[in-house]
Amino acid sequence: MEEEVGESLATPAVELVDIWKRFPGVVANAGAHLRVRGGTVHAVLGENGAGKSTLVNVLSGVYRPDEGEVRLGGMPYRFRTPADALAAGIGMVHQEFRLVPSFTVAENVVLGAAKRVLRRGDLEERVGELGRRFGLATEPDRPVWQLSMGERQRVEILKALWRDARILILDEPTAVLTPAEAEELGEVLRHMADDGRSVIFISHKLHEVTGFCDEATVLRGGETVAASLPVAETDAATLAGLMVGATPLTNERPPSRTPGEVRLGVSGLRALGDRGLEAVGGVDLEVRSGEIVGIAGVAGNGQRELAQVVAGLRPATSGTVTLDGADMTGAPPRARFAAGLAYIPEDRLGVGLAPRLSVVENSVLRTYRGQRRGPFLSGSRMAAHCRDLVERFGVRTGPLGDPIAGLSGGNLQRLLVGRELSGRPSVVVAAQPTRGLDVQGVKAIQNLLVAERDAGTAVLLISEDLDELLTIADRLLVLHDGSIAGEFDPASAERHAIGEAMVGQAPETAP
Repeated sequence: MEEEVGESLATPAVELVDIWKRFPGVVANAGAHLRVRGGTVHAVLGENGAGKSTLVNVLSGVYRPDEGEVRLGGMPYRFRTPADALAAGIGMVHQEFRLVPSFTVAENVVLGAAKRVLRRGDLEERVGELGRRFGLATEPDRPVWQLSMGERQRVEILKALWRDARILILDEPTAVLTPAEAEELGEVLRHMADDGRSVIFISHKLHEVTGFCDEATVLRGGETVAASLPVAETDAATLAGLMVGATPLTNERPPSRTPGEVRLGVSGLRALGDRGLEAVGGVDLEVRSGEIVGIAGVAGNGQRELAQVVAGLRPATSGTVTLDGADMTGAPPRARFAAGLAYIPEDRLGVGLAPRLSVVENSVLRTYRGQRRGPFLSGSRMAAHCRDLVERFGVRTGPLGDPIAGLSGGNLQRLLVGRELSGRPSVVVAAQPTRGLDVQGVKAIQNLLVAERDAGTAVLLISEDLDELLTIADRLLVLHDGSIAGEFDPASAERHAIGEAMVGQAPETAP
């Protein structure tokens, strides 16, 4: 009994007390607080803009609080830099990648953390072993610029594991993992907690929070609305309600429609990856009018290359791509867009948008030829077009002339999706369109894609979020090692069968 009382009164490993953080025109944290016990996995929940990232950035030394105090083991700390926080045992896995593209996986993992000179072979062997140990296998000798977004996320996680942080902060770590990989990561986090580490887990996937987190803190509008809520005593619906401050959104499947004619055809398609090896190996698929075809798969199995070939950003070595019956295999992207293709890339800031250009300029990147008055671009027409997009697609933004990099992830994605859909496309290729968005942001983007389907558009949805595919796709194809490994009906398919196909262990087709 005495031991139980002593444990209940133990000093928490992490405390953030009455944290205030202000930016010009924005109060990101308004007296927020967080209390994390040692040996636990603690979820931090909230919509985009709720203040989650700002709060953990205060803990990790990226920001200094305007008011409030950071305590570790009951002792106050003031971090001037992330290096100070790292020296105190705090490791942060950021959602936005912080890697050197020209360096290899192994070099990025140990950058700034190697205590002695290691031979390249030894370094790569140790990083490879670390990845295998935690189920995050990758190729240590491969340059990061050749990796998919999912593979880059694994490198970020390995960086923190290499530094053996006692307090580990993970910002949306499962956004690019399959359900099986997410479960494996959950087991890794449980082992870390059992070892006495404190894990702070930021996620929008509430079933993961209820699956392997011990406690949850919910932020809304920069304030803490629920602190250290025992996860075993709550459920996903309650947590969602706390996040949005209203009745939680449901994930019921929208009614399917009878598909029409083939609008996107891919036959015998083959293409090389960045390393000169075949990444797409003989893919055949069709997407019909009024249909969403989902592509599932573990990151790095050809999804990115498939989307790029269809969009004309990567050449095909053989096979054909047709849009409404017209052969577009060798056509440049501009010709495909003119033929009715819309493309939502997975890397929104690297490919879809130009961070240094203004909101207005980004809104007309696809339609600037129609924004001219004589030989010059018309500023008034561009601004009117941008205001229309912002209003129609619910983009929250400051001055339209400011750089677009200042927008939140959800608003960046809304503007990108709105820009692509505003031209009334006949085919939409959407790659990871809801990655990193909050509950309402995910639902908003999904509703836009379903509305396009209902209007007769053919939608090819590439996502590593199986729940998303099972929610809105009409047909589900699994891509493994660059080839179609299975086809499923999302309304009746069993998750374990899809998971087996994603790792190449299922029959070629399934009812």
